[in-house]
Parts: sequence; C-alpha cells; structure tokens
Amino acid sequence: MGCDDGSGKWVNGFLTRCHGGLIFDAYLKVERRIDLVYGGGSVGLMGLVSQAVHDGGRHVLGVIPRTLMPREITGETIGEVRAVSDMHQRKAEMARQADAFIALPGGYGTLEELLEVITWAQLGIHRKPVGLLNVEGYYNSLLSFIDKAVDEGFISPTARRIILSAPTAKQLVRELEEYVPEYDEVTSTLIWEEVERLSYVPESGVPT
Repeated sequence: MGCDDGSGKWVNGFLTRCHGGLIFDAYLKVERRIDLVYGGGSVGLMGLVSQAVHDGGRHVLGVIPRTLMPREITGETIGEVRAVSDMHQRKAEMARQADAFIALPGGYGTLEELLEVITWAQLGIHRKPVGLLNVEGYYNSLLSFIDKAVDEGFISPTARRIILSAPTAKQLVRELEEYVPEYDEVTSTLIWEEVERLSYVPESGVPT
C-alpha cells in the first residue's frame, strides 16, 4: 500500500472527511483478513492505516530504508519493521511481499511507487492488481492525464486497464479480487530477481 506520510489536511481531517472512507479501508483489511505491506512509517496516513490494521489483529509489515527511520518513524514501531539499505530495495521487497497494490491519496513518493508497479505490470514482471482509492476524486486529474496519453497513443488500451480505481475501499477491494491480467502481444520475461539486480547499485556507486 502506498499513501501520504505528511501531515496535511488529509491527515488533520482524517476522522471526519470522506465518510470515514480511508479509515474504513484499514478496517476492511481486518474484516477480510488482509495483511498490510507498506512503507514502514508511523506518521501521516501510513501511520493511521497501519495502526488500525495492527489493532485489528492483522499482520503489518513495514519496509523502510535505514536512513529514513528517524524521519518517518516516531514513537513505537507498528508491527514488523524490515530495514533495508535503499529505496530500490524498499520497493522491490514491498512488491515481492504484496498480493495487490493500493494507492491512497499521497504525493510524489506515492506516485513514484504507483507508476513503477504499473510499469512492471505492463512489462509482465508481475500479474498483481493495482488500485487507486480515489476518495473524493483525488486521482481524477491523474486518470484524465493517463486517458489523454491513451488517446495520443503513448499508452495502449490494454495497459490502461491495469489501473483499477474506486471511490470506496469496499468497491476497490471487489475490483482487485475480480481483476484478470491481460497483456499486449509482447511482454517482458523479466523476473523479480532480475529487476532487483538491474536497479541495485552497491555503496561504492559502481553497478555490478
């Protein structure tokens, strides 16, 4: 799951906005016996949702680079925290552990992770569903941009259908469960291990 780690109006009004849609996302995970894999922070929406899932008795796995722990973790950690060396390993580990990907409202980090897992699906690296919790139309502009890219021929209609979206958690989970992957004629044969090897740069800064 990807979501905001900041403290803007989405967090300040979390309990009263959107008919509880975001917090319901967490409780729906508990009700459906769904565990949570996320970026490991205890602040912002990440902290609120992970705490709700953990309080409901489900397993929470947070994957976070060691250098970000002082910034994104305040107070006690939530569930299992797996420290990794860099952002590439963070995303690869989250992707491997997850059965599906859900993006809640967020900023640059959320968008970067979202677009990467969409691209990996387009390349045939994984067959896992990717969903946007489009609360109050938060992602409408992004979806319009993607539709424009389809119209202009930069994104295929098949690749457009990788992205699922719904205004409520209940609807989104249903779409994720019903998702059937489809691919264009040519897809990549890359596997997770190759993706990690290609994206990993050792501390010396020289790729192996």
